[in-house]
Amino acid sequence: MLSSSEPWESVNFGVASETGFAPVHSAVAVMEWSPMEINPETLNKALTRLGLVGSWRFADVTSLDDEAPVPACAVMLLFPLTGQHESFRASQLRSDEDDHKVYFLKQTVGNSCGTVGLLHTVANNKDKLEFESDSVLKKFLEDTVNMSAEERARELESSQEIHKVHDGVAAEGQCQVEEGKMGFHLITFVNVGGQLWELDGRMNFPVNHGATNEDSFVMDASKICRQFVKREKDEVRFSAVALCRA
Repeated sequence: MLSSSEPWESVNFGVASETGFAPVHSAVAVMEWSPMEINPETLNKALTRLGLVGSWRFADVTSLDDEAPVPACAVMLLFPLTGQHESFRASQLRSDEDDHKVYFLKQTVGNSCGTVGLLHTVANNKDKLEFESDSVLKKFLEDTVNMSAEERARELESSQEIHKVHDGVAAEGQCQVEEGKMGFHLITFVNVGGQLWELDGRMNFPVNHGATNEDSFVMDASKICRQFVKREKDEVRFSAVALCRA
């Protein structure tokens, strides 16, 4: 079992298991939820409680170089926040590619990157996914579809139903956060309009990484994930999951 307080032995991407806290990584955290473990079991539990049904479920990505779970419609990368990463983010510019079709929201709630990642994943793949008629998640996405990223963030702050699901799932985790330890953050990759988009709620905009398609999506996303690993020369604490058709 791994937690944010234990060093990961390798960049193996098969062990998002029981791991991955993100203590307070919002851009401007105005409130905090409970830290939630990031692994397929936890994410699938949250999806079910938010009203998602059907055959799509999260699975570990066991390698960024070899065969990955397919078909998949989203990839999530968990990584440590470091000085190198923050310097890189500060240098990124918004692309000219039109992003109005991408559902994106800012993360203003501390420790909510797992739930923000779920919202990014589901919102940009609604055509593939099925919901219960009274799905909390479906209603939230419908209510916020025409809002700005900042307005969606405020709606999430005030969503007692989503907050309750998040904290409930978080409370069932097995790892504990140690105060003062380096935190982790989660970002999401999706295919919208034949373009590979990186969605990070700590940023002010989605990042476009160029053309992709259903067949190459996982490997295209993996290529960007490898760049995250390469930038962190002394870091091995990375893991990834993908939303796959079971």
